[in-house]
Amino acid sequence: MLFTLPLPEPFDYAVPEGMALVKGDLVAAPLSGNLLVGAVWDVRTGASNRALKPVDYVLEAPPFSEELVDFLDFAARYTVHPPGVFLRMALRSTEALGPSREQTVFAPTGRTPDRMTLAREKVLEAAGREMLTAADLARRAGVTTGVVTGLEKAGALKRSARAVDPPFENPDPDLPGEALTADQAEAAGELRALAARGGYAPVLLDGVTGSGKTEVYFEAIAEALRADPEAQILVLAPEIALTQAVTSRFAERFGAEPALWHSETGPANRRRVWREVAHGRARIVLGARSALFLPFRNLKLIVIDEEHDPSYKQEDGAIYHARDLAVARAKFADCPIVLASATPSLETLQNARSGRYGHLILPSRPGASVLPEIGLIDLRRDPPEAGRWLSPKLVTAMEETLEKGEQVLLFLNRRGYAPLVLCGACGHRLTSPGTDACLSEHRYSGRLVCHLTGFSMPKPDTCPECGAKDSLKPVGPGVERIEEEAKALFPEARVETFSSDTVQSGQEVRARVERMARGEIDILVGTQIVAKGHNFPGLTLVGVVDADIGLRGGDPRAAERTFQILAQVAGRAGRAERPGRALVQTHAPEHEALAALAAGDRDGFVEGELEARRMLGLPPFGRMASIVLSGTDQRKVEEAAKIMAAAAPDASGVDVLGPAEPPVGVIRGRFRRRILVRADSNVDISTFLTVWRARAKIPSSIRVAVDVEPHSFL
Repeated sequence: MLFTLPLPEPFDYAVPEGMALVKGDLVAAPLSGNLLVGAVWDVRTGASNRALKPVDYVLEAPPFSEELVDFLDFAARYTVHPPGVFLRMALRSTEALGPSREQTVFAPTGRTPDRMTLAREKVLEAAGREMLTAADLARRAGVTTGVVTGLEKAGALKRSARAVDPPFENPDPDLPGEALTADQAEAAGELRALAARGGYAPVLLDGVTGSGKTEVYFEAIAEALRADPEAQILVLAPEIALTQAVTSRFAERFGAEPALWHSETGPANRRRVWREVAHGRARIVLGARSALFLPFRNLKLIVIDEEHDPSYKQEDGAIYHARDLAVARAKFADCPIVLASATPSLETLQNARSGRYGHLILPSRPGASVLPEIGLIDLRRDPPEAGRWLSPKLVTAMEETLEKGEQVLLFLNRRGYAPLVLCGACGHRLTSPGTDACLSEHRYSGRLVCHLTGFSMPKPDTCPECGAKDSLKPVGPGVERIEEEAKALFPEARVETFSSDTVQSGQEVRARVERMARGEIDILVGTQIVAKGHNFPGLTLVGVVDADIGLRGGDPRAAERTFQILAQVAGRAGRAERPGRALVQTHAPEHEALAALAAGDRDGFVEGELEARRMLGLPPFGRMASIVLSGTDQRKVEEAAKIMAAAAPDASGVDVLGPAEPPVGVIRGRFRRRILVRADSNVDISTFLTVWRARAKIPSSIRVAVDVEPHSFL
């Protein structure tokens, strides 16, 4: 039996006489004096050579499928984490293990009470044909609950019990979708065939921005629902913003909204979704990466929208990549998986090119819409005016666009007003306490914020180092500073900022997107949140303020990520009848990622990147992992890192680099040292790391984090 604890393996328990258990049953059993919920990981017959405690009881919840148990076991082995960590992710809503609680509701009977009062009239008028609780009825009518119970006694209202967590509506796969182009219809036909046939089949849906990938994979969803009346579909989206944007499209296509699962979902809705998924009644689930671990009973199709997106990588707690584990879950569930993107990851592209994945291409946008022209502005030749960040060429393009009544998007992937605050008197750099990271200035809130740890403080009047008054100066631009400049340049324009600081809920995201789509914003300044999945018909100019941000540092995926995000944000322009363009400000226009972007030569960029990766033995032609050791005592961390490095097993085809201090050497008061591992593609790097981790005797005060295929190198 496995518990939701970071323990290395399951525990053995005896099955009481008369209790029948199968793999995946959810049960309660004693552990260290407590009764804990866990899952049956395996059932063996025969006598034990030691006394075993008995399982206490079986929970009412449906058992986990064998597919889910095997998948969770694989996820733990692959990522080198204790299996209980992933079981905890699958058992995120323990309140949902039992049936839904019920509430008493009232509905009109049609009878008129013998004695009618104004208060009673208000209640009956408020009730209408709905079934509402006494409190809700009283609140609507502006009376006390006693009036409601009085109407029940008089026979005008009837009480009944209703589940607190109602079921989700069933989607209708036969509702008409949008008319498809020839390219879309061909791709949709192939996906329908895969969904109807069933079985494990990964396929890359590779379409330029605005090519209608969503409508194409909707056809696969519809076919999976037709093929099996109890089929369940999982659609992963990278962020809340994208989840909110696409929900209405699901409702239009299938007549019912999908079950939503993401970090902003409240406890009540998470309980409802988990229970309905476990019972097989939630047919389409749209969620962020953690939705991958929901207990589906009959999973028949997985879709990974924007499969390249870096937010699919979970960096805290259980470290995993949802895209990679989604492919594994599809294999265990024996179902097709569609990976959709306009800028696929090199790993996925290589799998498609080698024949491991199917490859469907949507080369153009439907109708009159065409891809935007992309131009580079060399800031070495055309720098902005002193104290500004927008070059004259970009400002001129903005003037022309606004004069035609069209919209502008200014993209800068940096929150706040300025990324750095320095003292003009002594040069002191303000950093977060216990962390090497710089504090960013946020003018809206008047605070200095650490984007790594979340720490914030009011901006001081004096330098904390030398005490000089009014000496703290912002260095560099953030989106707030660009908004300030845009308002100064175009005082008549309606300028707004779109970032996680200015929209902090899915509802706020939707409102901002809808205002932009209706043309109520002239200039939108945004971070990467604007680059994904939005359709703004009036947007014809995208200005990239600083294309070089992502190219700095030692990240081996820097060029790939820069190309992806800039292609995505440029693709927001010209999505209707009016043509669009993008102007990209850079100090390095000769960089291969930027040159390929301007030339529209994705294939050339991909070939160059793949060849470089092949020569260096990096993914997708090799494997990578990192081990980060951290603790509050720097000397002990350094000693532990040396012990860890010395314990590395001897293995051919494996290179161990380090230990070394990473770019951010201290986070939240914990000193960090990192070891990088590069291995040939035929090396089982997970087993290598598991053996290594077991051989190294690291003090309990030192935290060891293993990351298979790391995406962050901070």
